[in-house]
Amino acid sequence: MTAEALATAAGLNADALHRVLRMLAVAGIFEPHGDSWAHTDLSRTIRSDHPRSMRPYIRMVGGRRYWFAVGELPHALSTGRPVAEKFVPGGTWAYFRDHPETARAFDAAMEARASEEIAALLAAFDFTPYRVIADIGGGRGQILRAVLAAAPGTNGILFDLPGVVAGIAPQPRLSVHGGDFLTDPLPAADAYIVGHVLHNWPDEEAAAILRSIRRAAAPDAELLVLESILPDAPEPHPAFVSDLVQLTFTGGRERTRDEYERLLAAGGFRLQRIVATSSPTSVIVGATM
Repeated sequence: MTAEALATAAGLNADALHRVLRMLAVAGIFEPHGDSWAHTDLSRTIRSDHPRSMRPYIRMVGGRRYWFAVGELPHALSTGRPVAEKFVPGGTWAYFRDHPETARAFDAAMEARASEEIAALLAAFDFTPYRVIADIGGGRGQILRAVLAAAPGTNGILFDLPGVVAGIAPQPRLSVHGGDFLTDPLPAADAYIVGHVLHNWPDEEAAAILRSIRRAAAPDAELLVLESILPDAPEPHPAFVSDLVQLTFTGGRERTRDEYERLLAAGGFRLQRIVATSSPTSVIVGATM
């Protein structure tokens, strides 16, 4: 379709839209066909009907709340605290608790992100040795369900806030527990997935989450932290951008290998190994101490 036809359908200015499409094409998102524009494999992932649609995630990171937070970076630089605390008592998580519609949009974005990395995770890591896997802060269970499909002899426990897991019916080999991982007892398991949770929290709270897991874990249980690892030296890596988003938005942080080793030790785990995947996410494997 031409930029004029797209602009008419979307209620936009044709010249402005053409200039945006031209810039996006440099990154492989849409491509010019004469006077018209066409999808690429990458741009199709923004469609809602794509099997691994990233649309909810794009809508979140492109939303005004994210841009506003990053625009208030001077506040975070001055205080070391997230921007949300300047405007919302209790910060981002309290805001989500009081605004369930915004929280659901965040959960949908996390599901979209998970769908993008599941294939890379399953190709790199073998989950079959574990009899019971608990996914702590696992959202709607997208990663855990994929893990159980790849490990037919394994049972799973999905643990997240009651409002997040509401409406998820227990399934064969999958049970659902609602609770707060900072205050409520966690289920016993042989392995614990903690996927893109720790980077949302400062070190003190992140270590408290790990200690809560350690109290529930069997003596030989393993911790499986799914996170991007910051390189030790400056180099192109999405975790550097995410680190500033965490600084302004949640108060959390991305971490280097050594920082994760210290964090795991503070939570009662020894960093055993790190398994890289074809995505930016690695599996940080911890053993009980």
